[in-house]
Amino acid sequence: MISPILPTYNRAPLSFVSGEGSWLVEADGRRFLDLGSGIAVNVLGHAHPALTAALTAQAGQLWHTSNLYHIPQQEALADKLVAATFADTCFFTNSGTESCELAVKMARKYWTAKDQPERSVILAFTGSFHGRSSAGIAAAGSEKMTAGFGPLLPGFRHLPFGDHEALTEAMKAPDVAAIILEPVQGEGGIVPVPDQCLKGLRDACDATGTLLILDEVQCGMGRTGKLFAHEWAGITPDIMMVAKGIGGGFPLGALLATEEAAQGMTAGTHGSTYGGNPLACAVGNAVMEIVADDAFLAEVNRKAGLMRQALEGLVAAHPDVFEAVRGAGLMLGLKCKVPNADVLQAAYGQDLCVVPAADNVLRLLPALNIEDADIREAVARLDRAAASLVPA
Repeated sequence: MISPILPTYNRAPLSFVSGEGSWLVEADGRRFLDLGSGIAVNVLGHAHPALTAALTAQAGQLWHTSNLYHIPQQEALADKLVAATFADTCFFTNSGTESCELAVKMARKYWTAKDQPERSVILAFTGSFHGRSSAGIAAAGSEKMTAGFGPLLPGFRHLPFGDHEALTEAMKAPDVAAIILEPVQGEGGIVPVPDQCLKGLRDACDATGTLLILDEVQCGMGRTGKLFAHEWAGITPDIMMVAKGIGGGFPLGALLATEEAAQGMTAGTHGSTYGGNPLACAVGNAVMEIVADDAFLAEVNRKAGLMRQALEGLVAAHPDVFEAVRGAGLMLGLKCKVPNADVLQAAYGQDLCVVPAADNVLRLLPALNIEDADIREAVARLDRAAASLVPA
């Protein structure tokens, strides 16, 4: 008999009832150190006082009016994002998946507005993840994502990740509208795109007029030590997908774009009932006030260095369990030699939350304000978890 909740997740036998900072409390009273952050969502940890205050204050005033009217909280958040990024304009969504849908629409509408509707193909890469909508799974293209859901949305062409020759050849096609790429693949196993590759991609897009869409749903909002990961390469996209950390745990996403890329999106071409409502944007404004601060980002980089150094020592201490550390900032992955599911279960046994990914990797995505002591404690728990997997 099917459960009341559609069984599309293999859920861990854990039920958390409260949280504070980097800690979660299970229904039985156990305290778990959280290195998952709701899959890179809780960038300021659990129950952050500034976010709680912003949500509570807004909840007592106004929850929802719809985008039929001006929403001051939305306009304030858009102003912050435009001031802090390449973008000239924003559209607010409820999730990264919805941001992907709009990115695809915007890229195709751009070329239609320029009387070149034949330019509709979007180049994507193996190992990518862009959400679970029809456009998102078509963009990813993997059998795991698409099996049984055909016919797939057409207009995507998939290239091997890291194959520069294949990309150069593909961009010669006259029907290419855009390229979609994660600066750091998350679900794919914490795989960063080298800065020189991002620079080369930007140059190639400029040479052909192709739009560059960056998916920063997981790697954005301070996760890599810059507000957005592409900043490390000194480039800018034309369109960018944002979600997860932008709401600090409250459902919120955004699509950021240049005025040029957004020129086809006129009144009536897109909409959202809930997107950018007062509650979500009140929290988003509070997140931006903290995370976009240079001093905060400097601390993220310092903590990232501390955590990476400790993890390198962990890998050296357990060569039969771990192969390498990879990633950027506080978006780190442990490449495992044993099944990552075994390490995950061993971590649960140490009251530690981590997140699995492809390529036999465990993702470590702590709150960006995690305490130094909690970093040390997390690595100590990983050390005990790894030791439990090696026969005495």
